[in-house]
Amino acid sequence: MRLASPIMPSACDSPIEDIEDMVSFNDPTPHERQSSRKSIIPRSRKNKELLSNEELQADSLIPGTQKIWMKTWGCSHNNSDGEYMAGQLASSGYKMTDDPTEADLWLLNSCTVKNPAEDHFRNSIKKAQEQQKKVVVAGCVPQAQPRMDYLKGLSIIGVQQIDRVVEVVDEAVKGHSVRLLGQKKDGGRRLGGARLDLPKIRKNPLIEIISINTGCLNACTYCKTKHARGDLASYPIEELAERARQSFQEGVCEIWLTSEDTGAYGRDIGTDLPTLLWRLVEEIPEGAMLRLGMTNPPYILEHLEEMAKILNHPRVYAFLHVPVQSASDSVLMDMKREYCIDDFRRVVDFLKERVPGVTIATDIICGFPGETEEDFQATVDLVKCYRFPSLFINQFYPRPGTPAAKMEQVPAHVKKQRTKELSQLFHSYNPYDHKVGERQNVLVTEESFDAQYYVAHNKFYEQVLVPKRSEFKGKMIEVDIYEAGKHFLKGRPAEDSKPFTPSIAAPLEKGAVSGLMQVISHRHTHLKVCIWVHLNI
Repeated sequence: MRLASPIMPSACDSPIEDIEDMVSFNDPTPHERQSSRKSIIPRSRKNKELLSNEELQADSLIPGTQKIWMKTWGCSHNNSDGEYMAGQLASSGYKMTDDPTEADLWLLNSCTVKNPAEDHFRNSIKKAQEQQKKVVVAGCVPQAQPRMDYLKGLSIIGVQQIDRVVEVVDEAVKGHSVRLLGQKKDGGRRLGGARLDLPKIRKNPLIEIISINTGCLNACTYCKTKHARGDLASYPIEELAERARQSFQEGVCEIWLTSEDTGAYGRDIGTDLPTLLWRLVEEIPEGAMLRLGMTNPPYILEHLEEMAKILNHPRVYAFLHVPVQSASDSVLMDMKREYCIDDFRRVVDFLKERVPGVTIATDIICGFPGETEEDFQATVDLVKCYRFPSLFINQFYPRPGTPAAKMEQVPAHVKKQRTKELSQLFHSYNPYDHKVGERQNVLVTEESFDAQYYVAHNKFYEQVLVPKRSEFKGKMIEVDIYEAGKHFLKGRPAEDSKPFTPSIAAPLEKGAVSGLMQVISHRHTHLKVCIWVHLNI
C-alpha cells in the first residue's frame, strides 16, 4: 500500500481513486476498519435524556450520524444491490429515510439500460446538488462511464464494491471524493461480487432477491450493461443455498433469482442452472415459492428437459422470462444475440407442451438499426402467434459506446410508430379471461399500488388481487377467480379454506436489517471488548 501525504482542504475537490489512497502509515487499513466495524453491537438506548445531550454535542461531520435517502433504478439485480447497501449503512448507524428533503446524503443507484433511466439519474444528481446534499452514486452508469462530466467530483461505488458502501459514504460525508471501481477476484478468477451474507434491508420483508451471478457471456451490440457488469461470474451453489436458508429463517416466503442471464449460471465454475435449482428446492419450505429470473435463449436450450421438470415443481413458479428482442434473424444477427428465431420458438413450444399453463414473458426492441418493415412485421406475427401475457416493449435507444449507436439509425418517427403499433396489438387481447371460475392457490406477498387489495401470485406467477385482510399477508390461500383484467385476476377466498403459513419464522419488520441477529450472536461469542452504539433504523 502506498503512503499518502496528509489531506489538505483542497483534497476535497479532487477524486481519490481508492480509500487506500487516503490513509497514512499509522492509520488502520480498510480491512482493519471493516473488521473493527464488525465489532460494533447495536443496542437501543434507554436514557433518552442522555441521547439528546450527546446529539447536541455531536459534530455534524462525524460519519454515521447522518440521514441517507437512497433511490434505485433498474432491474431486480440492482434492487438487491440497493437492499444490501441500505442494510450495511443502517447497521453502521446511519438512518435510512424515505424523505429526500430531510436526508443529509443521497445514494443514487443507477441503471444504464435505457436513455430515460440515465436521464432520471442525472437529473437527481443535479437536484441533490441544488439542495446542497452530499451525493454518492452507484450502479451500472458510473461503473461503465466513470469519467462522464456530470459525475466529476462525485464518490462512486462500483457494482462489485457494494460491501464497502459504508467506507465510501463515511468519506463522502467528510467531503472527500472516493471511487471504488475494481473487480473482485480470487486466485485470478473473477468473483460474482460482494458476499451474499451481508446485512440488507429488504424492500419487502417477505421477498428475498438473490443474485446468482453477475455479468454474462454475450456481447449484444445495443447493451451498455455489459460494460458495467462484465463477463460471467457465478456464486458457488452452497453459498446461494445458505443465503436462501437464512432468508427463510427470517420469515421470507418468496425468493427471486436474478442476474443479467440466469441461464448462463455456472458455466464459469463447472456447474449449471438446473443443478443449482434442484439444490435450492431442498431449502424451500412448503407453501413458499421460487421465481426464476431472465434467461437468454442460447443457454436454456440444452437444459429444456430439466427446466420443464423444475418449472413443474410445486414450490417453483411456472414462469420464465426469455427475451426475444426481434423475430427477424437478420436483426438478431446485427444484435449479436447468438440464436435464431427458431431457437426461441423451440424454447417456448417445448415449455408450453411440457409445463401446461406456463407463463413466458419476453422483451422486444422496436426500431433497432437496420430493422425493415418486413423485419418488424415478423415480430408482430410472433406476438399474434403466442399472445404473450407479459410483454416488455422498448423503443430502441442508442447507448453511447455501444456498436449499435454507430449503426445507421431508424428514423425516430418510425421507431415511435412501431412501438405504438406493437403496444396496441398487445392491449388488444386479454390473456386471462379463460381463468374466470377457476379455484387457485395463491401466495400473498404485497399491497396493490392503490392500497385497495393485497397482491398474490398463482402457480403461473399471474397477479391475483385478493381482499386486504391482515391474516392473508405472507400466506398461501385458496381463492375463486371471479374477474380478469389485462394484467391481473381477482379472487375471493374459497369457503371453508384456511390460510396456510409457509414461513418457518415471523418476517422481519419493514426496515429491519437482515442477518443482524446472527451477526450479534457471533460477536458475543468471539469478542472480549464490545462497543455499544445506537442504531437509527
